[in-house]
Amino acid sequence: MNTDSRAAQTAGARLRAAVQERDLLPFIGVYDVFSATLAARHFDALFVSGFGFAASHYGLPDIGFITWSDIVNYVQRIRTVLPEHHLLVDIDDGYCDTEVACHVVSLLEASGASGVVLEDQKRPRRCGHFEGKQLMELDEYLAKLRQVLATRHDLFVIARTDSSDPHDIQRRVMAFAEAGADAVLVDGLKNLETVRQLSALVRVPFCFNQIAGGKSLPCTFTELRQAGARLVIYSTPCLFAAQPAIDDALQALKRNDGSLAGSRVGVKECTQVLQENLSRRRAPQVIPHA
Repeated sequence: MNTDSRAAQTAGARLRAAVQERDLLPFIGVYDVFSATLAARHFDALFVSGFGFAASHYGLPDIGFITWSDIVNYVQRIRTVLPEHHLLVDIDDGYCDTEVACHVVSLLEASGASGVVLEDQKRPRRCGHFEGKQLMELDEYLAKLRQVLATRHDLFVIARTDSSDPHDIQRRVMAFAEAGADAVLVDGLKNLETVRQLSALVRVPFCFNQIAGGKSLPCTFTELRQAGARLVIYSTPCLFAAQPAIDDALQALKRNDGSLAGSRVGVKECTQVLQENLSRRRAPQVIPHA
């Protein structure tokens, strides 16, 4: 596909095409625009992680502090400097109310988001790999999901459940697919056999989420493909890589009597990254409503 035809497509349409063309599409979780810039050098699909954003923007755990206006602004800033990458956005439960969820979906699509992940947790929410999660009744979630699907235009919508009961997981995943979700995700799965069973039940792509130290065992691309996953989210690799790197750099600064000699990155290398963003900078496209 040439540049002109690619530019004419919506972000959602480009993501749909990528899902159809590839046997496995990985999304790399980022926590700010700079980490997104670095991740974009290696992968063309990024995940706007709620865990990462809560940590970076508020310095707090991902238990419901994120406001929809902050996440929309964040996506706009990423899209401005990364106009071509696929951007999948974690929107929790859509920020409570169904009407708010639909409003947020409209704004994100207009800002250039490629897709969203909508979960069935109710508040107070928890990270999907922690205990203590509470779920909406299936009918309540389906009503919200259907309204979101009716509101979006080309936006790719992944329906996520945080259920841990095998029978309830199966019931929810099948209902999500039947409602029209573009893909389904079950968070916190502990083995690939469950992925294999669930992905065989539905005709839409199955998404797997893994986070270092979480409930799910580390899996390779090959293992995920063989289990039937079509999409994989890596929620926090950038955030978790930054934590020891910053600690190590500051410990070295103390050890070296305040000297910066030997730093791997200096002002020239960092500015080069920022200049690349400047050269790509583009205002987010506003998608007209039909």
